[in-house]
Amino acid sequence: MAGRVKREIQYLKLLRHPHIIKLYEVITTPTDIIMVIEYAGGELFNYIVEKGRMSEDDARRFFQQIICAVEYCHRHKIVHRDLKPENLLLDPYQNVKIADFGLSNIMTDGDFLKTSCGSPNYAAPEVISGKLYAGPEVDVWSCGVILYVMLCGRLPFDDEYIPTLFKKINGEWKGASSKGMDEARLFCYRTK
Repeated sequence: MAGRVKREIQYLKLLRHPHIIKLYEVITTPTDIIMVIEYAGGELFNYIVEKGRMSEDDARRFFQQIICAVEYCHRHKIVHRDLKPENLLLDPYQNVKIADFGLSNIMTDGDFLKTSCGSPNYAAPEVISGKLYAGPEVDVWSCGVILYVMLCGRLPFDDEYIPTLFKKINGEWKGASSKGMDEARLFCYRTK
């Protein structure tokens, strides 16, 4: 756990973006590491649970903020690897703040990552298959899942049995709701 906290501190010190949680100060004692961060009392997960499917306008607003921050991270060679609504905090004005950089990693040109990490429902096929990946593609996949959840009010791939969930993510399952997929396609078309 201490490694994750130190990694998060290292990366948050490098990142300054309006949609990434701000780290103000780190206080270290012999027994604790205390991070003083920006206050963001809400969570996109709770917002979705309370309100269900979002309007296109709300989903677009949140998604633009998420993508803007993720692109900033990638430009600064940081891949998050655990994007999900629970790690997308909301400030009092309902602005997204990406948090929890504990599983993040620095991208190095020519090097690939292999660590399987993150939340299974939001994990890219490369991650769950143990394949090498550059980094950005796993964040982009997670963003796509988040967009689907915002528009449809449910996960595109879900199963309590992890091996079946992974089959669904890898495209070995043919049960996706066409209504949800049609709505997602239409949304993507309208945002071009």
